[in-house]
Amino acid sequence: MLHERFPATRETLPRVELCRLPTPVRRLTGLETGHELWVKDDSRSAPLWGGNKPRKLEWILADARAQGRRTILTFGGLGTNHGLATALYARELGMRTVLALVDQPRDEHVEAQLVRIRASGARVHRTRTSPRTVLALPYLMARYRRPYLLPVGGSSPVGAVGFVEAALELGAQVEAGELPEPERIVLALGSGGSVAGLMVGLGLAGLRTRVHAVLVNDKLRLDKPRLTRLAQRTRRLLRRRGAELPAAPLAELDVVRDFMGAGYGHPIPQAGDAIRRAREAADLTLESVYTGKTMAAVLAGAIRGDGPLLYWHTHSAPR
Repeated sequence: MLHERFPATRETLPRVELCRLPTPVRRLTGLETGHELWVKDDSRSAPLWGGNKPRKLEWILADARAQGRRTILTFGGLGTNHGLATALYARELGMRTVLALVDQPRDEHVEAQLVRIRASGARVHRTRTSPRTVLALPYLMARYRRPYLLPVGGSSPVGAVGFVEAALELGAQVEAGELPEPERIVLALGSGGSVAGLMVGLGLAGLRTRVHAVLVNDKLRLDKPRLTRLAQRTRRLLRRRGAELPAAPLAELDVVRDFMGAGYGHPIPQAGDAIRRAREAADLTLESVYTGKTMAAVLAGAIRGDGPLLYWHTHSAPR
C-alpha cells in the first residue's frame, strides 16, 4: 500500500511479504463502556507468529538483506515476542538471529517463550540487565561480524514504516465502510515503533484520529518527545527514499501511564479482569504483559472521548 501510494519507494525501501493483510476489524459490543468500541486484530497478521511484530519485520528484514547482512542482533526480555518473531522470520530468509535478553518476571508464558526461542535456532545471550547489555554490545558486534543491529521491539525508523503502512490500511478500511473513522486509537506502548508509525501514517491516510499509547515497559524511556522524534525520523526516512509526502501533521499522542504496575512483565489485577472479560464477552485472547494492561485502560475509561474508539490488538501468538 505504501509502494502504491509512493511508487518511488519500491526500489529504495524494499519489503518482504510476511503478513496476510489487511487484518480484520469488528465491533466489540460486549466490552463497550459508554462509547463505540472496535478492534483491529493483528493477532492474525502472519502465519508463523502473529501480532504487530511481522508488520515491522517485513521492512526490517528486507533492509538487512539489501545491506548484505546475514545476522540480526536484537534485544528484549526473556519472553520477548519481538525476538522470537525475528528469529522465526529471519530463519525463513536464511538469516541468523542473535538475542541479548534481560531478566523479567518468569511465569508460564515466559517459560513457554524460552522453549520456543530455543527451538527457533536463535543464539541467546543472557545479559540480565540493560546496563550489562550495553557493556556486552562491543563483544557481540565483534563476535558476529557486522550484524544488522536492531533496536528493542524493532522500533527503528525502518521498522516504524510497517505501521505507516498499517495506518494506510486502516484508512482504506474506513473508506470502504468496514468501520467508522475512529476518534481515538489505543494500543500498547512497549518500544514505540508501532506508535510512531501510526503518528506518521494516520495523517497520510486522511484520518484525524488521536493515538493513546498505554505504557507497559519501564526499561526504556518512552515519552511523547521521544516518540515524536522517532516519528519525525521515520518521516525523514520516507522522504529520503523518494516518498513525496504531503504536509500532513503527525497524529496527536497521549501516553497513558497508570497501568504499568510494578514494572515490565509484572501483572496488575485490572489486566487479569480485562483478560477474562475480553475472552468471555468478545472471544478475544489477551495476555498480561501488553494487551491485558491496554484493555484494562479501555475498560477503566482512561481513554476519554465521544466518538468511536479503536483498540489495536497487537497480541503476539503462533498461528
